[in-house]
Amino acid sequence: MATPTDAGTLAAVFAALYAAHQVADHWIQTQHQADHKADTGWRGHLACAAHVATYTLTAVVALAATLAVTGTALHLGWTAAGLTVSAVSHHIADRRTPLRRMADALGKSPAWLERGGGLYALDQSWHVGWLFVSALLTAT
Repeated sequence: MATPTDAGTLAAVFAALYAAHQVADHWIQTQHQADHKADTGWRGHLACAAHVATYTLTAVVALAATLAVTGTALHLGWTAAGLTVSAVSHHIADRRTPLRRMADALGKSPAWLERGGGLYALDQSWHVGWLFVSALLTAT
């Protein structure tokens, strides 16, 4: 039987990833990345990839700081898997079209999506949900 993940490790990893998300999504991301990450074609993909790269680097720094302070050790393979899930899910959301299609399929109000902050709320809740999955993998 597998060894259970320590709850403190899981909590510390999630906190680090969540803090990194907030900093990377709102402070580290450049205006160019924010303005163009959802553009069609290679320009949009490159802007989004650049954002995801700095986002992931911010997560690595946050995890390293957490490990240094807590003395916790993480398995490199599971950490890489968790960071990969975070990066891929972040890229999907930030391209905008996939989330918009999901919102439309679920019958979300266009007025709420466009003027009521709905797209931002769906984007951020998507990110946090996947950060939890990432934390579960990373802390394994």
